[in-house]
Amino acid sequence: MAHLPSRRRLALAVPVVLSLTASLGFLPTGATAAPLAETTAQAADAPNLAYVVNTSTDRRTIESVKKAVVTAGGTIVTSYDKIGVIVAHSANPDFGKLMRQVRGVQSAGATRTAPLTAAGTTDQGAAQFLTDAQAAKAASAAAPDSEPLEADQWDLRAIGADKAAKINPGSSKVTVAVIDTGVDDTHPDLAPNFSKSQSANCVGGVADTSEGAWRPYTADDYHGTHVAGEIAAARNGIGVAGVAPGVKVSSIKVSDPDNGLFYPESVVCAFVFAADKGVEITNNSYYVDPWLYNCMNDPDQRAIVDAVNRAQLYAQRKGTLHLASAGNSNHDLDSDAIVDTTSPDDSTPVERTIDPSECFDVPTQLPGIVTVSATGVQNLKSYYSSYGKGVVDVAAPGGDRLYQIPDTPSKNGRILSTMPNGQYAFLQGTSMASPHAAGVAALLKSKHPWATPAQLQAMLKAQADNPGCPESYDQNGDGTQDAVCEGGTRVNGFYGFGIVNALRAVK
Repeated sequence: MAHLPSRRRLALAVPVVLSLTASLGFLPTGATAAPLAETTAQAADAPNLAYVVNTSTDRRTIESVKKAVVTAGGTIVTSYDKIGVIVAHSANPDFGKLMRQVRGVQSAGATRTAPLTAAGTTDQGAAQFLTDAQAAKAASAAAPDSEPLEADQWDLRAIGADKAAKINPGSSKVTVAVIDTGVDDTHPDLAPNFSKSQSANCVGGVADTSEGAWRPYTADDYHGTHVAGEIAAARNGIGVAGVAPGVKVSSIKVSDPDNGLFYPESVVCAFVFAADKGVEITNNSYYVDPWLYNCMNDPDQRAIVDAVNRAQLYAQRKGTLHLASAGNSNHDLDSDAIVDTTSPDDSTPVERTIDPSECFDVPTQLPGIVTVSATGVQNLKSYYSSYGKGVVDVAAPGGDRLYQIPDTPSKNGRILSTMPNGQYAFLQGTSMASPHAAGVAALLKSKHPWATPAQLQAMLKAQADNPGCPESYDQNGDGTQDAVCEGGTRVNGFYGFGIVNALRAVK
């Protein structure tokens, strides 16, 4: 997620007893209309915030709510009428509360805690660029019919992607959209497989499809370019290879230019855009800011969950499968309590203890989304990767620089992939695991073009290899278990249904 380690805040007192699906399926309708005009005075120094207002999808209700938005001192940025999500800006400090009182409004809340005028990915640590010496060493060790830098790509061999490419590299009729910090489509390994017609800049909630709008702001916004290379870097004799080197990749940029955060209205735009442009698969290596976990008993956070969930479900109904990273906090997402010290990440974080069954990592824990944990070269859970039985669906290579070192030319346990300006670098994180699984999903979709998202997810789980829970997970050797794996060889908290397998996918 542009999120480095993790984020957290103090448990809200009122327990939420509904499950996630029930909570989202039966959100309460708004109360009767309130006298908005009496309370629209705005403080001169009030911050201008962004909001999502979620309604039913009938035309009359949406038009009525739009009028109420203006009456309450808001301006409409855009409205996704087909899912009942309105994005608005307002400097009225009571705007969210007022909108929640409007007839037809099912949830409404601020999408940030800092003013609009004032980094949410899941890679772990800084990028380590490939040196000329390393590149030369990798090239000299390259096997016949492989890419020049492929000797350093232990991750491809770990899931049989090198062998799979010789059988079926994937179809150019399948597109994986990278919802991220932008993709440098001029990179020689990405240009052959890039889909401009399915790319956009969704920052702020409105899709900008002008030429290059999908590219990263600067070379420091490299996350999306790295992810794209892991999925679909072409086998063209230039640098690295992707898991599915024959499929298309597109870029939907959602990172804020000022702080790099991934705000809800941008992600809503991305899911709807991907669906409407016929994208088959999305990769989501981030969490929606500003909350690491969104608690259903907080009206703002509840509205965020509702809005993003509506958008991703809309895409699923139109045939799009979503994959998302599990996070880098080494949190047990199936535990009774998690301490979050990093939320909100756009202002001043406040420590809180949350119940992960009532407070959700978005989009990772939304219904129907494939949640991916990270592994290293030894097929063991990476030390940083979050996990949880019943939460993690599959695992995939994400790298492990501390405890799982490969016998490759560079001896680097991270993942090598593309970077802006034609460069290459090593990164690690569940951000790197999710695109490996997305690449395998793209291979499955290539072989089974009529498969629905649910069928694709089932196939992804069926072809995975599950190593089972390790006897011990004391990575640093201090005598204490660093994480506890629950479950058996069919499904468990570390790997879900197992580590994805590209070779099985194409066979």
